[in-house]
Amino acid sequence: MADNNDKPKVIVLGGCGFIGRNLVAYLVSNDLISYLRIVDKVPPQTAWLSTRHKKYFEDPRVEFKSANLIIPESCQNAFAGELFDYVINCAGETKLGQTEPIYREGILKLSLNCAELAAKQKCKRFVEISSGQMASNDKEKHKESDKCDPWLSIAKFKLQVEEQLEEIEGLNYTVLRPAIVYGIGDRTGIVPRLVLGAVYRHLGESMKLLWGRDLVTNTCHVDDVCRAVWHVAVRGGEGGGGGGGSHVYNVVDDSQSTQGSLSDLVSEMFNINHDYYGNLISKIAKVEMSTVVDEVNDKHLAPWAELCALGGVNNTPLSPYIQQELMYEKHLNLDASKLAATGFQLAVPRVTKKALQEILDDHIEMNLFPNVFAC
Repeated sequence: MADNNDKPKVIVLGGCGFIGRNLVAYLVSNDLISYLRIVDKVPPQTAWLSTRHKKYFEDPRVEFKSANLIIPESCQNAFAGELFDYVINCAGETKLGQTEPIYREGILKLSLNCAELAAKQKCKRFVEISSGQMASNDKEKHKESDKCDPWLSIAKFKLQVEEQLEEIEGLNYTVLRPAIVYGIGDRTGIVPRLVLGAVYRHLGESMKLLWGRDLVTNTCHVDDVCRAVWHVAVRGGEGGGGGGGSHVYNVVDDSQSTQGSLSDLVSEMFNINHDYYGNLISKIAKVEMSTVVDEVNDKHLAPWAELCALGGVNNTPLSPYIQQELMYEKHLNLDASKLAATGFQLAVPRVTKKALQEILDDHIEMNLFPNVFAC
């Protein structure tokens, strides 16, 4: 495909995913690219794209290629035929509760395959979307240079990716560690809380949560993650390594979100009450967490199915199912100062009811979320 101007050529790996599709929309709507290749193993036709996102995938500057980036030959085919200025890796296994071999292939091997090809192409910048769940501390905000002790399996393998990127010769790269990402197309960030809000409204019960209001759950809007990707991609001036997290940036908003602040918004949206079991009962539950998780999911899944049937939702990727990894008392508390010091400014500094309602309305429009307000 021929250039139509001197704007860069970009490849977005995992471009049909939540962050990927929003990044495509950002790059195309702001006319930042001359050519954009989207790579994903899931084709756009089966990726639950909204009308808003579909139009950007159909832009004449955009090409889609199907590839399984775990397989080296398929990865090479994804890059074939063009030299890219910027390689953005939004791909990787995101489903919780998988085995280590799945994460080793779907995160570590996948990212390194892509990074090695980016280095061979001598791209200007390789941007890796990592994880913010690198340490848990409610008292101190975690800085990029602080010691890491990931508590999610996904984050553990993302950290291995970060460490091994330093070993790839000639790779100019930047790593972004986002907090809980939400926005249009979200399924696993804040949306599960919205699903639970709908379930408890349907049940006519107060929503009960483990731990307490002060559990820190930092957030960031997907629009700001996309803006941060482009910000670090084009600013230059960084090499590959440097140690001490010099090439790593947290992406987090100013909300200082907690379980309490998010639950307040959900309760207001669905006109329900919520409460907490408290530390004593929560710590007792921790000992038998697998049993607790089973009981919690049993309580939520059937009412969600009933609610979907009432709302005429026949097929949806949204679910109230909670993985055990997410049930522990782990704080996501990130320091945002390093990225801000580069001149980056947030477009969506705080989580609002309006922003959550936009997500809900989008899912309702796609018939993925029952219109509980009409039920």
